Amino acid sequence: MNFMHKAALSLTLGTALLATSAMADSGEVAAAVEADYDAYLDELFVHFHQNPELSFLETKTAARMANELRGAGLEVTENVGGTGVVGILRNGDGPLILLRADMDGLPVEEKSGLDYASTAKQVGQDGEEYFVMHACGHDVHITSMVGTARLLASMKDQWSGTLMFVVQPAEERVGGAKAMMEDGLYERFGKPDYAIAFHVASVLPTGTVSASEGIQYSSADSVDIMVPGIGAHGASPHAGRDPVYIGSQIVTALQSIISREVMPLSPGVITVGSFHSGTKHNIISDRADLQLTVRANDERVREQLLATIERVAVGIGKAHGLPDDMPVEVTVSEGTPVTYNDPELAKRLNGVMRETFGEEATPPFRQQGMGAEDFAYFVAEDTGVPGYYFAVGGTPQAAFEAAANGGPAVPSHHSPLFKIAPRESVTTGTRAMIAAVLDLAPSE
Repeated sequence: MNFMHKAALSLTLGTALLATSAMADSGEVAAAVEADYDAYLDELFVHFHQNPELSFLETKTAARMANELRGAGLEVTENVGGTGVVGILRNGDGPLILLRADMDGLPVEEKSGLDYASTAKQVGQDGEEYFVMHACGHDVHITSMVGTARLLASMKDQWSGTLMFVVQPAEERVGGAKAMMEDGLYERFGKPDYAIAFHVASVLPTGTVSASEGIQYSSADSVDIMVPGIGAHGASPHAGRDPVYIGSQIVTALQSIISREVMPLSPGVITVGSFHSGTKHNIISDRADLQLTVRANDERVREQLLATIERVAVGIGKAHGLPDDMPVEVTVSEGTPVTYNDPELAKRLNGVMRETFGEEATPPFRQQGMGAEDFAYFVAEDTGVPGYYFAVGGTPQAAFEAAANGGPAVPSHHSPLFKIAPRESVTTGTRAMIAAVLDLAPSE
């Protein structure tokens, strides 16, 4: 859609929304959200889905989001923390509320079978070219943000305060939120009174909203282990030090940390996702590289896991005869703390969600694994900002029923088969965001 067409459509929609600006009940808000999806957001979602970009390289996505937020009447600042975008919507006295959406895709070749599937490729920061896909639903998040901004801008008689729309890069590398904070997000735009975000969830039925009143997501740390070796002929292993063997011992020993060093009631995960070494059958390499993801549900266990991984890896290297000047090296390259919902705020807004969507559509939140979120940086304890992060159902109930009866399994996040129901996901997320704002920032 060209921008002249977009502007004309936006004006028409804005007039229609202003005509129903007294949206005191959720039914009128729901109708307006559905109308905006039909008239505008549907096409925008397809655009984002077909044009994903890798973490910290989301230049086109960021530019489009900046234009969309400007079109909704916001003051927009670009290049915050890299490719991040901040849009400010002012409406008199009241709280400052941060609304966040992440925008990066993943280096995955889409095989969903959708007629609007991504065929995009992009050169990553490592210089390699990858297929790119929105395999985690961030296209839902940014489309919903546009819908939220458009509608709230048209109904200023229903709320009072300032909204900070944060379009965040690099959530998949758990680095974008930290980068925006280090670029002075709160110093430049104000410290929020509340921070809110959501994630579409393929494990939840469409139309549902779910949030914890405590821990929402685990911590995540990316750990790199470099195992040096002394190269030799494969027929003469005694002449060298084999990093493949040493690395294999490290992989096995790491699991003893979970089973024998962490208290059984404290969840933790150490997964070795990558192990690379060597070039040929009969050559003992001089190096092996391991990549780990490490998860925990509290900061004490997180610190314990990281410290113990280093102790075990370095100790095994020494036990297998690596010289003191060739130690195993352990590096934490990326990480994010545990994501906690502020209990008081979560209890309040969970009540708002029940009023908006009904009891059956707001089930209690249950962790479906140890997924992580760098939204934690916006609401870390040292910021003093209470946060509310919720999940929005993305899979039609019929798909769960089909899977239970022997049909295809519901694809997980990060799968090349990943797909969600865009209309239901976007409109539910938008309605939930609007409901939260109307409750936290009522009109004077």
